[in-house]
Amino acid sequence: MTDPWDVHAEWWREGFTEGADPEYEEQILPLLAEHVPPGASVLDVGCGEGQVGRLLARERDAVVVGVDGAAAQVAEARRRGGLAGVVRGAATLLPVRPASVDVVVACLVLEHVADLDAALDEAAAVLGDGGRFLVVLNHPIVQTPGSGWVDDHLVDPPEQYWQLGPYLAERSTVEQVGPGVFITFHHRPLSRYLNAARARGLVLDHLAEPPPPPGFLELAPEFAEQSSMPRLLFLRFARHSGEARPG
Repeated sequence: MTDPWDVHAEWWREGFTEGADPEYEEQILPLLAEHVPPGASVLDVGCGEGQVGRLLARERDAVVVGVDGAAAQVAEARRRGGLAGVVRGAATLLPVRPASVDVVVACLVLEHVADLDAALDEAAAVLGDGGRFLVVLNHPIVQTPGSGWVDDHLVDPPEQYWQLGPYLAERSTVEQVGPGVFITFHHRPLSRYLNAARARGLVLDHLAEPPPPPGFLELAPEFAEQSSMPRLLFLRFARHSGEARPG
């Protein structure tokens, strides 16, 4: 079966790397760098063409290995360089020794992984005691199927409000995110992520819901009145010493 990220690799590279996307440049990349200790060994799960890893290697002197399931992305990450290594693999079966890394990064990845429990098992297993698991998600409130802004013209004056879909129900949808680009998203409520992580010794110690950055709002002025709605969710987990590792 063809990996959709192989099919859409060029779309991703053109729209979201090398400074093309202000949300990455102004928000995601600085946020991740802030939470990676200098000189850390890092596993970037779902690394794509490697932009997160290159930044961490450059700004935090991190030793970064990237893992991605799409052959086209792995090849491009190797071509662009800057990482200690790039291998093809899945978030649910990481090709890394147990307890061998300081930080695991999953940036806009877990919402595309069908088996969340297996992915969390792997993240917990490869982290050393005291290690960090850094997760960036499309905010579940925004990603809930059936949610969106509603302009209510039945009242005077008209009102705009956020309509929330069935937030508590886990559901998979295929969404069109660009011309001819269809990606599968797995919606889960926040409690699902937090409780599953905690069961594996990954304890939340920092959470951020940053507002859309200025550069994004400049490119998408229709979001200006919705700037108080977080598009992203950042979670930092600590791998606690003494917790049982998954079998």
